[in-house]
Amino acid sequence: MSTTERTRSSARRDSLLGDRPGAFASARYVRITPLKARRVVELVRGLPVDQALSILEFAPQAAAETVHKVLRSAIANAQTTEGLDAGDLVVSGALVDEGPTMKRWRPRAQGRATRINKRTSHITLVVEPAAAVAPAAKKTTTTKASSKKAAQTNGEDA
Repeated sequence: MSTTERTRSSARRDSLLGDRPGAFASARYVRITPLKARRVVELVRGLPVDQALSILEFAPQAAAETVHKVLRSAIANAQTTEGLDAGDLVVSGALVDEGPTMKRWRPRAQGRATRINKRTSHITLVVEPAAAVAPAAKKTTTTKASSKKAAQTNGEDA
């Protein structure tokens, strides 16, 4: 389905994708700390989905299983709602937001108590066709090495 055929669009989809083709999936209130989930999400951001799925399948972190399920859901959403080919998709965006924290108490020595924070996460993954992601990536690709090399060549010419 093209963007012209889409009759309704959610505010969430507009903020993540805009008018670009693609899909997203999210898992809310996942019982894992956002810090640990962000470590796993950083592994797959910007990769093709087949490579990202294989990395997540063998990653030793506990959050990898949940991120794997969310990625499979995003791929299925792209196939069913947008009619996109799964082999052409890239993980273009990955967010881990902090959810509510459950506060628990643990008894300690001498009648004291300490608070235990049981944190939750909201994990969102965005997949887009590789053709839609490539032009945006080329515009922002400037590395320190290339800028340093350019500065050296300018210095030699002067």
